[in-house]
Amino acid sequence: MTNSRIAAVDVGNDAVKANFGKLDSSLYIPNVVARDLEDRPVIGIEDLDEKDPLDNLHIRVHSPALRENNAIYRVGNLATKTTNSTELDPGSYKSEEDQTLIMLFASLALDAVREKNAQSAKNNVVEANYTLGTGLPLREVKEGKDVGYRSSLLGSVHQIEFLVTPKYQGMKVNLKFDEVKVYPEGFAAYVNLVMDNDLNIINKELIDKQILIQDIGGLSTDIAVIKNRNVDDDKAQGFNLGVAESLEMIREEILRKHGVELDSRRDVVDIITRKNDRHHIMVKGSRTNVHDITDRILLELAKKQYRFLRNVWQRNSQSEICYFVGGGSAVLKDYIKSLNNKLDGFNIEFFEDEEESIWMMANAYYKLISDFIRKNEKKNHGKNQEQGKKVEQKTGSSK
Repeated sequence: MTNSRIAAVDVGNDAVKANFGKLDSSLYIPNVVARDLEDRPVIGIEDLDEKDPLDNLHIRVHSPALRENNAIYRVGNLATKTTNSTELDPGSYKSEEDQTLIMLFASLALDAVREKNAQSAKNNVVEANYTLGTGLPLREVKEGKDVGYRSSLLGSVHQIEFLVTPKYQGMKVNLKFDEVKVYPEGFAAYVNLVMDNDLNIINKELIDKQILIQDIGGLSTDIAVIKNRNVDDDKAQGFNLGVAESLEMIREEILRKHGVELDSRRDVVDIITRKNDRHHIMVKGSRTNVHDITDRILLELAKKQYRFLRNVWQRNSQSEICYFVGGGSAVLKDYIKSLNNKLDGFNIEFFEDEEESIWMMANAYYKLISDFIRKNEKKNHGKNQEQGKKVEQKTGSSK
């Protein structure tokens, strides 16, 4: 794995968060795609290379892992500007969606074509090898879907061609995976809570506690029960409810009431979580409060999430604390805290740093895949030493 670059990628329902190499680069791409034509129109084509590739990501994806092979997509910010953009649907399996793979491949290809990584490109083709750490919701891992997901990535070449994309137009990336590790998201969150990048324990007080981790995503919610430093598979639960449905409801009601069409769920999240002018939109140039809409819909969702917590805690009464993680937790934090104060008063914890909560999975995958590589290198080093000793013994006896 000497020429293999580390990639730790969290394909979240809201966005992809990815760490690469020796944490020398990272990417954040909204999880939105739109089918497109090869020659998309661009205003000011001569200025294309002055624009940010992340805002103008236009690719063709060829992979045997895809149901719709060799299709062309707008990805991320560019896709949000179209009328035919798609986000993952509630109830869908992340491991079985083409969109999951498109977002994964797009992030890896962007990393591969960056100047320092693409120096060996021949005829505009970059050969890129990765050792990937990623994850799936607990319910999908429990159903064994991680096995098929992993095998669809290994053993094949996945080609991403940049079409009308600034700086990278005409470049192709051939992706190969030397190893793929798929981790259950709940366990990954636990690893991030208790360990640093070198897998040293940083929160000793949590190590031997029974804790819950409620990961609220876009499409689903996982509650992991951690006992004796491992996920209790029998007690861990997954629910087909995240924040996506509620974000769509807010989007639709804003359109109905104010005549304002927001591009994507990402815009709704921004309205709810931004530091200034929270819960406000512009209507015909006037700053308008939509708190009545966001409050009612998010409170209903928070009540359902709180019910999940209560039911799991009742079955695991010796739990000492529940950590809320994931992008959905950042959206619902104030509502869940308020409900908890009025109702059961569980020992719950949120991350005040919303960025830390949003990046938790990608950071955890980085720690886990780095540890895997270290152990693998140590094992190979031991094997080489053993083989060296055997060679010495043979040559010694022949003398």
